[in-house]
Amino acid sequence: MTSPFALPTRTVLLLLLSAAIAAPHAVAATKTPAAPVAPAGPDHSASYYHFALSHYYEEQYSATGRADYATQAIEEFKLALDSDPNSPALRNGMAELYYHVNRVTEAVQAANDLIQQDPNNLAAHVLLGRIYVRSLSNLQENSSNGGRAQQLLQLAIAEYEKIVSLKPDNLEYRLLLGQLYTSDHDSAKAEEQFKAAQKLEGGSEDVAMNLAYLYKQEGDMHHAVDVLKSMPEADRTSRVEMELASDYDEMRDMKSAIDAYKRALAMEPDNLNAERGLARDYFYNNQPDAAYTTYKDITTADPTDAEAWLRLAEIDQQRGQMDKAQADINKAHNLVSDSLEISYAEAGIDESLGHYDEAAEILTRLVAQLTSSRPAGAKLSDGDRSNLTLFMDKLASVQREQKKPEDAIATYRRMIALGGDSMLRGYQGIVDTDREQHDWSKATAAAQEAAKALPNNRGVTLMLAGELADDGKADDGVKLAQSLLKGTNSDREVYLALAQIDTRLRRWQDASDALDKAEKLSTHPEEQTYLWFLRGALQERQKHYDAAETEFRKVLKNDPQSTMALNYLGYMLADRGTKLDEALTMLKQAVAQEPQNGAYLDSLGWAYFRMGQYTLAEENLRKAVDKSDDDPTVVDHLGELYEKTGRLKEAEAAWERAMSGFAKGNPGDYDPGDPARVQKKLESVKLKIAKQEPHTASK
Repeated sequence: MTSPFALPTRTVLLLLLSAAIAAPHAVAATKTPAAPVAPAGPDHSASYYHFALSHYYEEQYSATGRADYATQAIEEFKLALDSDPNSPALRNGMAELYYHVNRVTEAVQAANDLIQQDPNNLAAHVLLGRIYVRSLSNLQENSSNGGRAQQLLQLAIAEYEKIVSLKPDNLEYRLLLGQLYTSDHDSAKAEEQFKAAQKLEGGSEDVAMNLAYLYKQEGDMHHAVDVLKSMPEADRTSRVEMELASDYDEMRDMKSAIDAYKRALAMEPDNLNAERGLARDYFYNNQPDAAYTTYKDITTADPTDAEAWLRLAEIDQQRGQMDKAQADINKAHNLVSDSLEISYAEAGIDESLGHYDEAAEILTRLVAQLTSSRPAGAKLSDGDRSNLTLFMDKLASVQREQKKPEDAIATYRRMIALGGDSMLRGYQGIVDTDREQHDWSKATAAAQEAAKALPNNRGVTLMLAGELADDGKADDGVKLAQSLLKGTNSDREVYLALAQIDTRLRRWQDASDALDKAEKLSTHPEEQTYLWFLRGALQERQKHYDAAETEFRKVLKNDPQSTMALNYLGYMLADRGTKLDEALTMLKQAVAQEPQNGAYLDSLGWAYFRMGQYTLAEENLRKAVDKSDDDPTVVDHLGELYEKTGRLKEAEAAWERAMSGFAKGNPGDYDPGDPARVQKKLESVKLKIAKQEPHTASK
């Protein structure tokens, strides 16, 4: 404790304490030697002596926590006060000592006694304020007693209101009172204190941070950011830049967040939290190269960062570097063996490699882990339900890849049983599975069941509208979708669905009009990107190839990793025999990201075929047919390869399968002239075979 008055010189003080310090254990065990008999009036020498001993015991208490030292410090201070009873400094010091040795009740009483004697005793009010704030903090950390916490908060506010009235120009007291008002949800009074503090020290970082925090508590993120941005960049510390980055993240303004993290790192290059934030925003802002480099730096600085290894694995997977992806995910798994996210990513890598049994095993285990770990009768938390939906959805997808549609539908049924948003995804999965089996009536029935279970769900109604249109009830489907239009921003989803329905129905102008209306309601970049993709598909279906290419390139400029755009544009260029090298690059990139996607493998194989690289073409086309053996377009391409390489019998079999696929398929999935075109090729190859085998033909 700091002396409230001038102490003797160091030499005199050491002489006064020599006996006590020479044998501290003896001092602790015996009574303190009596001070000289005090003359009339204050005895400053005795007061100094006892104060010094009190200070010594207080330091011993701080170092050891021993209660006997606290008691001796108090007894010595009382003797010091007895020797100089009218010293204001000693009276305040007594209350402070009680506080320092954790005798809070006595400290409060002593401070209140001082305030009774002098209502404007600043030191006593400050002590009480500190006590209430510390007690409030301890109560909030260790107890759920809201009533007591509110009582302490009001006591603290009352003390700091008095303190600020006595010391209106003190920045620290203004800030603390503003923080207390913030805790009390009194935004107006908090803002008043912070702005008063701002007038005292306009460039104060603490003032800006507190004011920004207040606005965030009110939900006004833009105002909070403006306060921090108002500080000149040259005056900002890494702490301010980190706060700005965090705020931008919350606002989903990743570009600005990235800039803020960079500024923080420029000031503090070893700030791993800033580097982690920067890497995360690169990752989610479609900047995989920058994210990869930054995560690599993080693992160099901290090899135990499991999240960094996880993200590296995911980027490796996107790049098609599966060996690296497996090595990185293994490192993450070894660091955190029970992470749901890491195990889920591991299953995703197995799926990409075609290791479906291994992926299904991991996902089945994750589902069991969440369903068996909660007590009987306990409800699922929102987080667990969300994770279960994610795991089951992926498991059903793997089961579809395993050619186990019944198992997939059973998994989707389990999703439906979870209720909430899981129901929509479950029903959608069943519809998609039925469509893969070309069972259009079952798909429509599943959509109708979903609409009955979720009558007010817009997504379900739009799903049913699409199925009705594909199941020969085009006008009913369009009418059902149109019934959802409300003249609000939510109409965007409806117009997009109508555009896709009309595209499949070959109602080109209606589809274009729907996209125009959806565009007016598209405000976010990702919304605009999807709209460009649908425009590209619409133009391609009309054979407006240049216009389609323009739209797909807009998508790729905004999202270079878009596999849908890479595949669609790459296939379109390859099919037309133009820009084949660029087409091949695009398709390789798409397949690298999704190596088990049958449509992408077909596109890549077709590009190789157009380039005359028949061995590579066959390798990829065979894989595509294994994935989609009833897709007439895919099988047609394999037939083309067989004919080109002189295997006419195989070509004949492929084109017969293609014709069967057209018969089972939906007209919205292919050009109306495709069946006749394939039939012509089939007849032609039959004729060639007949010419080669005249005796067989005559029979």
